[in-house]
Amino acid sequence: MWRWFTNNHQTLTGIGAMLVGIAALFVAWDQGRVMRAQQHGAVYPILQIDGYFSYEDDVVRLGAGVRNAGVGPAVIERVDVLRHGEIVEDFGPLLATLPESANVNWSSMLGRVLAAGDDVRPIDFNWRPAAMDDAGRDRLLAEWATWGLRACYCSVFDRCYVVDTNDRAGRPEPVRQCVRPTTEIFEQLGNAVPGMASPEES
Repeated sequence: MWRWFTNNHQTLTGIGAMLVGIAALFVAWDQGRVMRAQQHGAVYPILQIDGYFSYEDDVVRLGAGVRNAGVGPAVIERVDVLRHGEIVEDFGPLLATLPESANVNWSSMLGRVLAAGDDVRPIDFNWRPAAMDDAGRDRLLAEWATWGLRACYCSVFDRCYVVDTNDRAGRPEPVRQCVRPTTEIFEQLGNAVPGMASPEES
């Protein structure tokens, strides 16, 4: 056997070179994988959706806020409005519980790019406290508790995620892609009810 090694040193050299090449290829692949992970991590957007009910400067406010708590921009491709966990096409049941004097501001979310640290209120109802009694407030809050939002958004590298108001884990769910709708419920609300305006117009 030792004689075979002595007489076939060229073969051994070739095998050694092949093993070194394979090792170098693996190292290059692993470094590329790590670099890609670092690139995606450096622009990873994390949307957080929260509902709110508050008193601000003698004005009652109720609505939903979306904030990008990640480190990269979020390209929002779709936002669905949910009631009892099911997608709805209008705010009818909720509007029926609001005082007649309530104002509504809305912001379009379709295609919006939300930078890291930025936030937006897609919908905001507000009215004077005297416009609603305690019983009306309780009915409104009971109805509001059944509503939620679900957003599908992507990073600048087209990695897409879904998050909704029921998500308490703090980690958006990865999805292959977001299917952008042709219409948006917030714009439909603004177009359907006279006097309602987007924050940019109000």
